[in-house]
Amino acid sequence: MTAMKWKAFIAEFIGTFALIFIGVGAIAANHITEGGAGLTGIALAHGLTIAVMVSATAAVSGGHLNPAVTFGALLTGKIDPKNAGGYVLFQCLGAIFAASLIKLSIPIQVLNAVSMGTPALGSGISPIAGVAMEFFLTFFLVFVIFGTAIDPRAPQVGGLFIGLTVALDILAGGPISGGAMNPARHLGPALLGGGLGNIWVYWVGPLLGGAVAALLYELTLAKS
Repeated sequence: MTAMKWKAFIAEFIGTFALIFIGVGAIAANHITEGGAGLTGIALAHGLTIAVMVSATAAVSGGHLNPAVTFGALLTGKIDPKNAGGYVLFQCLGAIFAASLIKLSIPIQVLNAVSMGTPALGSGISPIAGVAMEFFLTFFLVFVIFGTAIDPRAPQVGGLFIGLTVALDILAGGPISGGAMNPARHLGPALLGGGLGNIWVYWVGPLLGGAVAALLYELTLAKS
């Protein structure tokens, strides 16, 4: 394995670590301040983190920071299976480490009160509805990623638009499915205390949504 591949794995670890650390931290902070910035603040925290970390890691790894993005890239030949597996592994490890280390910064009773900031289905929302919401949210995200970052014709501001997509997706889907759009975003906090109930929702929905978006873009909109 070349040093360049290891650099890409490390970049994916750090970028995903930041997303989970800031995302969980924003949810906890909102609880501490008894309302705080609410859903808008949480959406912006996630969106801004993705914007800056995608921009910071794009030159090294492409700034996937999400198994659903890597899966879409794999299906369209943008990454080979071996590297795709490494990306997903380090994304998940980054998420798990972030969820474990945030316990050093935020009181455990606060983290318990918000279930470690784990994305969850809203009251009265069925798992099937959750899968559908995660499918569409991730479809929009991966479609924007292909159009603003992967397509060589794209303007070099992909990180900004990807972050904005994460924010708008959370504003729309946060109360429904938690607005994860990212299996690693659910996995880390879920393993560290948030609970693994409905974990399949946060793998099936995002992976299918990312796959459909990637293939649709590649087959219909990409430069031939």
